[in-house]
Amino acid sequence: MMTMGKVPRRLLLTLSQLVALVLFAGTAAAGEPRAPQPPLVLSLEKAISIALEQNRDVLIADQDRYKADAQVGEARSGAFPQITVTGQYTRNVAKPVLFMPPNTPFNPSHSTQTFEIGSDNSFMAGVQVSQPLFSRKVGMALDIANNYTDLSSYAFEATKQGVVLQVKKAFYSVLLARKLVEANRQGLDVVKANYENVQAQFRHGNAAEFDLLRAEVQLANTEPLLISAENSLVLALNALKNLLSIPLEEEIEVQGQFTFEESSQAAMDEAARRALSNNPSILQLSLQESILEKNISIERANYYPTLNLVGGYQWQSQDNTFQFKNYNWANIFNVGLSLSYPLFDGFKTSARTQQAAIEREKIRYTRLKAEEALKILIQSSALRMAEARRRIEGQEKSIDQAQKAVRIAQTRFKSGVGTHLELLDTQVAMTRAQTNYAQAIYDYLVARSDWEYAVGQSK
Repeated sequence: MMTMGKVPRRLLLTLSQLVALVLFAGTAAAGEPRAPQPPLVLSLEKAISIALEQNRDVLIADQDRYKADAQVGEARSGAFPQITVTGQYTRNVAKPVLFMPPNTPFNPSHSTQTFEIGSDNSFMAGVQVSQPLFSRKVGMALDIANNYTDLSSYAFEATKQGVVLQVKKAFYSVLLARKLVEANRQGLDVVKANYENVQAQFRHGNAAEFDLLRAEVQLANTEPLLISAENSLVLALNALKNLLSIPLEEEIEVQGQFTFEESSQAAMDEAARRALSNNPSILQLSLQESILEKNISIERANYYPTLNLVGGYQWQSQDNTFQFKNYNWANIFNVGLSLSYPLFDGFKTSARTQQAAIEREKIRYTRLKAEEALKILIQSSALRMAEARRRIEGQEKSIDQAQKAVRIAQTRFKSGVGTHLELLDTQVAMTRAQTNYAQAIYDYLVARSDWEYAVGQSK
């Protein structure tokens, strides 16, 4: 026989080794750092595509389209027969009675007699059917419901174009912020190089202490500008993520050229001419006006009669045994016509018709106001594009001149001919020219986006 001393020790040793191995493997797996995920690369086209799939406003507008389909189904229900199944159980605590007049063969006495009828328990089941034969409301309601489907489609398209406009502006804001970071970083590099140059000259006695102090102050003033530009870039990226419904912690990389392309003036004129027929917001308001016009007809339909085909079938029985299979059921079947014609409703229909007409006029004024605003937006966007083009042309020359001025000032300062103040002025002018150029590009792209939205060409 085995001894009880050695076996448990070996068994415990094996188990302890196994547990230690499992714990080590679990700890290693849990503590193993996750491989960094590559950033999501976004072009403008891809950003727009993601937004149209994930943006919350687009998803809400898409649900409205489904709601419109359900409204069409609801309107159609008025043209179909309405079938209702009913059931009823009644406990006759006091049974109904039948009065028998006096001095009759059934009641020879001189006073009226009562006789209880029925049972303590009464049962009834039935089916009621109603089919509209004539109703002006049903046809108009179905027509309006179909218009609601078109209205929701226009609203969906308007929402998509609005989201596309927001994505474009957010995308261009990222490009602008990145350009400003590059400009400020380049300016800081120049300031650092100048500071190191002045510091070296001061050590060799070729520069005054005042020049060194000015260089230090310029360096201290330039570094916060770069930090501010980097923070603006982070905020611009977060704004773009929000529009695309991308988690803030997910890294994205924006790829795009910060340039502009000239648009054909003839094509722009043609698009502006057709803007009112292409802009989904205007089409939506026009359709709303048409719907409210039909709503007036619906309210007026209350002046007209309605005719329905009605029918019913009932099963009735009274018994106290609760043995349903032995009950004697009475069957009742009826069919007929139901005509309803309002003679006087306290001027309710007149008041509701007047309200519907007022709502129609309000939406008409809203449409006219939107059309005027759209024309103004088209014109102002075109003017802003033209202004930005002129600024771009001017700033391109300014950048070349500023860069050349910096090189000349650096050479003059190194040779002892130029002053430190002269060098600082050229450095500031170069950074300002680069910033103004980037801002002009951004203003042109935003103005073009507004123009494309106004004429219904957002993609």
